[in-house]
Amino acid sequence: MILEVAILSIKAGESAAFMDSFSKAQAIIASMPGYITHSLQKCLEQEDKFLLLVQWQTLENHTVGFRGPEAYLTWKQLLHHFYDPFPVVEHFTQVL
Repeated sequence: MILEVAILSIKAGESAAFMDSFSKAQAIIASMPGYITHSLQKCLEQEDKFLLLVQWQTLENHTVGFRGPEAYLTWKQLLHHFYDPFPVVEHFTQVL
């Protein structure tokens, strides 16, 4: 299992609109091969900051499978304009 981690800094005052768009976009990611589960967490200290955690069966399920299909274009249209700056996405594997 691979854990995708992204800290999402949303443009000031856009959190409500982002959450509305994310509620639509999450169906896209959930439909991808190799997807296991995801969660979106809201930061308590910073109003417009979120943490996205996605579990994938393999790294390639995210880096190739998710980012390849046309559905990813819809994901980008729904969400990418909210980010400032664009998030760094990292992948982790359990060691213990």
